[in-house]
Amino acid sequence: MDQLVTLVGTARPKTERAEELKQLLLSFVEPTRQEPGCLEYHFHEDRDEPGVFVFYEAWRSQADLDAHLALPHLRDFQERRMDYLTEDLEIRFLTMRSPYTRA
Repeated sequence: MDQLVTLVGTARPKTERAEELKQLLLSFVEPTRQEPGCLEYHFHEDRDEPGVFVFYEAWRSQADLDAHLALPHLRDFQERRMDYLTEDLEIRFLTMRSPYTRA
């Protein structure tokens, strides 16, 4: 297996756009989970800061993540993201230190 690519992202929406952004991000979940190379894709809302969204992604390889990000709906979101956000997405790339054992 190639080097896994794992990331955690945080989106802080404008108050008036929070519900719209939440629905948009939720619409990405199931199609993304079906993409080649997607190992995990989860969407969360912060318990202590309702309206702050956090997503967790694990990909088989950087090439798989790149293919995901090149999809038209994600390119469109990247171009329009600041229409929804108070600040740019915070993305943290992680290095997995525990073994990945899922078949």
